[in-house]
Amino acid sequence: MASIADELAKKQKEISVSEFFERNRHILGFDSQVKSLIMGIKEAVDNSIDACEEADILPEITVMIERIEKDEFRVTVEDNGPGIVKKAIPNVFGRLLYGSRFHAVRQSRGQQGIGISATVMYGQITTGKPATVISKTGKEDVAWRMDIMVNTKKNLPDVLKEDPFIWDGKEHGTKITYHMNGRYVGGKQSVMEYLKQTAIVNPHSRIAFVDPDGKRTTFERATEKMPPATKEIKPHPSGLELGTLMNMSKETRNKTLGKFLQLDFSRISDRLAKEICEKADLSMNANPAKLNLEELKRLLAAIGAVKIMAPPTDCLSPIGVNLIKKGLRNVLDEVRPEFYAPPVTRDPKVHSGNPFLVEVGIVYGGGLPKDSPVQILRFANRVPLLYQQGACVVTKAIESTDWRRYGLEQRGGSGIPFGPAIILVHVASTKVPFTSEAKEAIANLPEIQSEIELALRICGRSLKTHLNKKETKSKTRVKFEIVQEILPLIALKSAKIVGKPVPKLSGSITKIMNVVWIDDSVSYEKKHHRVRVSIYNYTPQSQKFNLHMVIPPGSFDYKGLQFFPSEVRDDGKVSWELPKIASTERLDINFSLNGLNKEDYDENEIYASGINPVLIIGAEPLPGDWDVKGMQITESEEAPVQEEEDEEVDYDESKEALNDD
Repeated sequence: MASIADELAKKQKEISVSEFFERNRHILGFDSQVKSLIMGIKEAVDNSIDACEEADILPEITVMIERIEKDEFRVTVEDNGPGIVKKAIPNVFGRLLYGSRFHAVRQSRGQQGIGISATVMYGQITTGKPATVISKTGKEDVAWRMDIMVNTKKNLPDVLKEDPFIWDGKEHGTKITYHMNGRYVGGKQSVMEYLKQTAIVNPHSRIAFVDPDGKRTTFERATEKMPPATKEIKPHPSGLELGTLMNMSKETRNKTLGKFLQLDFSRISDRLAKEICEKADLSMNANPAKLNLEELKRLLAAIGAVKIMAPPTDCLSPIGVNLIKKGLRNVLDEVRPEFYAPPVTRDPKVHSGNPFLVEVGIVYGGGLPKDSPVQILRFANRVPLLYQQGACVVTKAIESTDWRRYGLEQRGGSGIPFGPAIILVHVASTKVPFTSEAKEAIANLPEIQSEIELALRICGRSLKTHLNKKETKSKTRVKFEIVQEILPLIALKSAKIVGKPVPKLSGSITKIMNVVWIDDSVSYEKKHHRVRVSIYNYTPQSQKFNLHMVIPPGSFDYKGLQFFPSEVRDDGKVSWELPKIASTERLDINFSLNGLNKEDYDENEIYASGINPVLIIGAEPLPGDWDVKGMQITESEEAPVQEEEDEEVDYDESKEALNDD
């Protein structure tokens, strides 16, 4: 008689990965009709942009949604990428966990090989219809069209029909059309919002969208410059885990420990390999595959005890400071924000042996709502994250930052701040630690949260500086206008009463104001930026100091200058040694910038040195890291050294306190 164990053993059988995800499709993000429609488009668009970038082609992507029935849609995504060779098409679109990027240690959007084939699978589950794929490579004269379904029992593609045809006007590219049940909505979690955010962090892409009503929206590219191509690297040893080290030591082709360390990891030289082996009490010639558990533990401890260079940066493709700002401007033009905080790109760090970096940008004012929580734009490897905001490390970092220091309302001192602002956070990594296969939120790792918080503080200080400058200028301007209007009236009436001439008021005005007022403007005329800086000395004494500005490198125009700068540097830093400006006198500096687009420059970044910073309105003290050549600045007149990024000292607040005193 068979035992219960025998009976249970008969029921056990292997489950294919496709069958598993077919029954648990919510794990992949297909857990509601609204979300499923977005997820399908997201996977197709991600693949298209990745393919274009790998082929060094500026992406041209078209997304079309057609309503077939009440809850059934036909979705088409077409790109101008390099195309897919005929024999690979079925596996790419009809087989889960099939891809070229899973083992590559470099930044890419799709790494798991699940997304687009899961979309095809979900479409056939909900509608029973296959996906139609068309692809053409530049080497082929014809394109191939295939109707594909996923055999979930075997995790293999079923090609129902295939035929070659001439794709008129198309040199190369891929087009997928599939049917799925879904629900089309607008708002913050919608197809339109996903494409808008994709355009922000992929400003080199042109994305056209046709909605179910036939309305066409195009997000034009903001730059013709492709992002730097990422290069595959070896794993970085920092944060390496014991199990990973065990597997790598068994699978390596290198027969000596020294070669294993140098060739299977990045940033380990021959000298460093020797130092690690000495600390671990292991021979450089030991066979890594034969190391026992205790020896591997010593090796891991030795790796953690030595100083290893940061990972190479060429495995990552940051958006970059200029393109973040361009992307935001290009898409957010309708709300016309008053201020774009200079975006921050942090140096690469490592989590669990995987290099990553953080980028942050803040937009403030304009038509953004004032009484609502700030809008958070989360991105991972240039892909928008629309769902599970509360579970994401980006949100945790924003909530734990004290935004009251930077001019935003934060009820209770923690949580998401309120105010007319957008906070953009991009995490780029060779392996983004998502909380699930749906890739909707980034896991709360301390290393990543710390980097995000540091970048947020830097951007926050820029925002605080802007708000302080705006408030101080506004108050001083009101004060000056009152003085200019009321004092002459008082003087005129007093002179009439006592029968004496009207006295000169310049001295009285300077005693009341006691500031050096710097007013500036930027205008764009005939493909030139015209910059004006006016300096008013409303102090009782003559003032002599230095003025500094930061402009795009190579844009300064020397033609027609009346007041030449003392130095124009290759990095865009410009300095003037100003002559003495007498009390109540004014000095104007006018110049032009050439070779820039209108959106490339719209706000002046002005600094002053050689003068007590408390006297200056409209310019910041010169940062301590700005190397000023050939200018005399006394020790007492130097601007305070900028604080470290991880300290909470806020010099903007200190300056405001001095002004109040």
